[in-house]
Amino acid sequence: MKYLVRQKIALKLLITLLLITSLTGYGQSKNFIDQPYLETTARVDTLVIPDRIYLSILITEADTKGKTSVEKLENKMADKLKTLGIDIEKQLTLTDLGSNFKKYFLRKVDVQKDKEYSLVVYDAVTAGRVIQGLETIGVSNVSLTKTEYSSLEKLKIDLRQRAVRAAKIQAEAMLIPLDQKLGQALFISDLNTGVQNRMAERMVRVQMSKEADIDQPIEIEFEKIKIESTVNVKFAIQ
Repeated sequence: MKYLVRQKIALKLLITLLLITSLTGYGQSKNFIDQPYLETTARVDTLVIPDRIYLSILITEADTKGKTSVEKLENKMADKLKTLGIDIEKQLTLTDLGSNFKKYFLRKVDVQKDKEYSLVVYDAVTAGRVIQGLETIGVSNVSLTKTEYSSLEKLKIDLRQRAVRAAKIQAEAMLIPLDQKLGQALFISDLNTGVQNRMAERMVRVQMSKEADIDQPIEIEFEKIKIESTVNVKFAIQ
């Protein structure tokens, strides 16, 4: 008998708790729904010039038919880059080292080595000078691997703020014909903050024109990077 009484008490407590939880949730949603509000969406975007340009440089003995070693080509490349103002310790990294060692056993050909480097420069003019300078020393296997904007995350925050401000201006303008005032923001959602950069992870072979003047830097224009932000804001109406 005592067991049944305890069960009934526990059941009543559970029902009471469920009712309180339900009413609390209803009250919260009711508070939001019952008050008049205005919902608006705003989008802002901007274009930036990439300030990190990554070049892939392949040095191979095959280009000189084995007459010049990779080590000599490597030293010539380092000297040329230094004359162009490149800090090779910070901007140049080795990404791959290989050879045709397997072919040596199969075909009895000379073993030819190659090295691949990644070079980062910070503007298109320097990229053009590098491509041109390497061509003059016999290094022509240069590819553009990707471009980036160094202050991307900071710019994303700025665009979000601008989008929210634009949403507020839109909301205020919408209320003018109604002779009402805008209240505080009730809800803010970052719908999209995206980057449109077709050169983010794309390799493009770079070649010098045969008619190019070796005394003039190559004019290269990289596609600008587009960053945009879209927000949705709900404002109370006073």
